[in-house]
Amino acid sequence: MRIQVKSFSELSVEELYALLQLRSDIFVVEQQCIYLDLDGSDSRAVHVLGYEGTELVAYTRIFRAGDNMELASIGRVAVQKNYRGQGKGVEIMKASLEAIASEFKEKDVAISAQTYLIEFYEGLGFKKIGDIYLEDDIPHIKMIRTPD
Repeated sequence: MRIQVKSFSELSVEELYALLQLRSDIFVVEQQCIYLDLDGSDSRAVHVLGYEGTELVAYTRIFRAGDNMELASIGRVAVQKNYRGQGKGVEIMKASLEAIASEFKEKDVAISAQTYLIEFYEGLGFKKIGDIYLEDDIPHIKMIRTPD
């Protein structure tokens, strides 16, 4: 998978459309969750895009500490349905962690994880913090990765 890391202003119209379409396909249609994806945070985020050829198949957005959560954070983790089970989620997360380290010079990272993905994130070194809560009627838990 070819990774690109771009600020909001660096995204082309086509790239922006593709990432919004991927997020909508997964978080609105597939998960049947009506929520406001266009939350005003994309302009503050750095976007991590994973391509197979010219097709966007994986995506995250990352934030500096204080821009979205107290720590640097990763959100909107998305892998196109027909590319799941191929390690793309691990690849895009590792690329996101590397981008946080290189772009923001941060080590500690927080996420708001959907609870069905706890084991996936634990495999990447994240640990559960606190209690389960509902975010857009989907169970989530805060998780933090603090490298030794």
